[in-house]
Amino acid sequence: MKSIQLLLIILVGSLMLAACESSNQEDTMSDNPLFSKSTLPFEAPDFDAINEEHYRPAFEAGMKQELQEMEEIASNSEKPTFENTIVAMEKSGRLLQRTSSVFYNLTSAHTNDKIQEIQSEMAPKLAAHSDDILLNADLYERVKTLYDKRDELDLDEASLKLLEDTHREFVRAGAQLTEDEKSRMREINERMSSLTTEFQENLLALTKERAVLVDSKEELDGLSDDRIAAAKEAAAERDHDDKYLLTITNTTRVPILKNLNNRDLRERVWKASAYRGIGEDGGIDNRPIILELTKLRAEKANLLGYDNYAAYKLDPQTAKTPDTALDMLKDLIPPVLNNTEAEANAIEEMMRKDGIEGDVKPWDWNYYAEKVRQAEYNIDESEVRPYFELDRVLKDGVFFTMNKLFGVTFEERHDLPVYHEDVRTFDVYDENGEQIGLFYADYFERDSKRGGAWMNSYVSQSHLLDKKPVIVNVMNIPPPAEGEPALISFDNVTTMFHEMGHAVHGLFSDVKYPSQSGTSVPRDFVEFPSTFEEDWAIQPEVLENYAIHYETGEQIPQELLDKVIEASNFNQGFDTQEYLAATMLDMEWHLVEKDNLPEDVQAFEQQALAKYNLDQEAIPPRYKSPYFAHIFSGGYSANYYAYIWSEVLAADAFAYMMEEGGLEKENGDRFREYILSQGGSNEAMELYEEFRGQEPDVKHLLERRGLNTEN
Repeated sequence: MKSIQLLLIILVGSLMLAACESSNQEDTMSDNPLFSKSTLPFEAPDFDAINEEHYRPAFEAGMKQELQEMEEIASNSEKPTFENTIVAMEKSGRLLQRTSSVFYNLTSAHTNDKIQEIQSEMAPKLAAHSDDILLNADLYERVKTLYDKRDELDLDEASLKLLEDTHREFVRAGAQLTEDEKSRMREINERMSSLTTEFQENLLALTKERAVLVDSKEELDGLSDDRIAAAKEAAAERDHDDKYLLTITNTTRVPILKNLNNRDLRERVWKASAYRGIGEDGGIDNRPIILELTKLRAEKANLLGYDNYAAYKLDPQTAKTPDTALDMLKDLIPPVLNNTEAEANAIEEMMRKDGIEGDVKPWDWNYYAEKVRQAEYNIDESEVRPYFELDRVLKDGVFFTMNKLFGVTFEERHDLPVYHEDVRTFDVYDENGEQIGLFYADYFERDSKRGGAWMNSYVSQSHLLDKKPVIVNVMNIPPPAEGEPALISFDNVTTMFHEMGHAVHGLFSDVKYPSQSGTSVPRDFVEFPSTFEEDWAIQPEVLENYAIHYETGEQIPQELLDKVIEASNFNQGFDTQEYLAATMLDMEWHLVEKDNLPEDVQAFEQQALAKYNLDQEAIPPRYKSPYFAHIFSGGYSANYYAYIWSEVLAADAFAYMMEEGGLEKENGDRFREYILSQGGSNEAMELYEEFRGQEPDVKHLLERRGLNTEN
């Protein structure tokens, strides 16, 4: 009897404990804003309600929920149909998607130790979660059944492409591998996810580690007063009240080098940038990560039947093969080297006037290139920057152009919660007055933000899910000193136009399926709409509207305006060569075969650059491997060529639009209809040829960059 009573007591206790745990879970869910749709306009994230403690349980519950949804699809006793399989998959995973869209923007735009800890923990779990779906044999069998009889299903164009893309995603994930091979694929994916996360976290730490501390104001001779004041504030924030702090950018080239008169300081700043991530003086060393990632990527490609990782990555792109991309890139090298030789000669001639003998050094190039530019065009950045005040550039330049081209307007609002006080929000209205989405702008650099510029979607447009887009642009413009206007460089002006090109790609999306929304296009196509928008920044009609002196309110003088436009192609040999060098590094890392792996990162870099005659000391790659975020922590591995591939399309499209009347809404409507609204609902090059009426002509790229093609 006592034993029965004891069992009853244990059973009742267990039930009470289970009920308590269930109640606690419900309480956690009810208290966690990520567990339900946001009630803000267009389901914008409620940053006032979300904190770091919410992410982990939301990720865990989101993965569990999506796996349950996928298992229900996979085990459905009914025969597979497009609706009960493909559409059902499109509708799944809403909690996980909502959590990820908020969290992963913050890991780049405004991170902290807690977020990085969660990111490191979740990276392998999310990789495993993806494998649990894509390596599910029953689920794949349903997809394959539909794919094999796709011609009988009477699907519209977008639905057929969704089916084909879904099948390809399963195959490329390893759905056709043996069980042992699938097990190894899971191990590879989890480890790769952890390594890329570690690489990204290291880059953020390197920005702090490699910042250059300057003792005196005199050493900063050549910088503007507002830039010096900002450097002093940055030093004070790190408890160096009597010094000045110069931060490095994500690229090898640091923009302030063209203004610093102190050659020794220029060398210090350049080396701080170029030699980061190699463990110098006991610092952060990204080289072991690179070597292990390269090995794992090569093995993954082999498992899936590809010769190398580049072949695997380019298969779904518009280029299709590494050879196709390399042929285009190699064709550009001779005219580029032609131009850089002429640029180097002009720079060295200017150096001689300062009594400096010998070849140009990388820390000299931009400084003396600026002097050559001033001599050739009689233009000084300090004379130009007062005409580029950030808010005016945004409203009277970027927004003005979007209105002229597409009829849309942006109206700022101040009631929505944001993740940092610098972030601004805007309602976006179509010409008919209908609101099409929300736009967030986060432009100033800070320690909690990684380098570079990008666009993200908090909410992607989809008719299936009845969602409108919520888009953010993020940049790293040096903030002004307190109380001073934000006067920005023309490079940053151009980047604002570029990122808005990505933004309208998301904002104008008009597709049914969420996985085809906005920028869900091949990597070598996604940069086309953004690069296309850059050229409007130098069109006279646009420049005259935003290039207004921040103090006097006067338009930029026509003579100075003409110089700005003429000078826009200056130093393009250097710009193109440093890009090509980085592109060839990317390709060479991912053409490596599993049995021929490099052992030394820097030696491999040197050999790769020499192979293409791009190993010139004065023109280093835009990114060296230890801080090449695009390919070792971003999504551009073996795809960095996409920028110039897309630029071919952008230059050709812009030339075509100018032939058709330029900044006219009829032209914008056509671009919106055939390109921006379509997302990934059709083959990318088919969309382009429908818009353009023919294939792109590479000559417009060379003209855009002002490159001399004569040998």
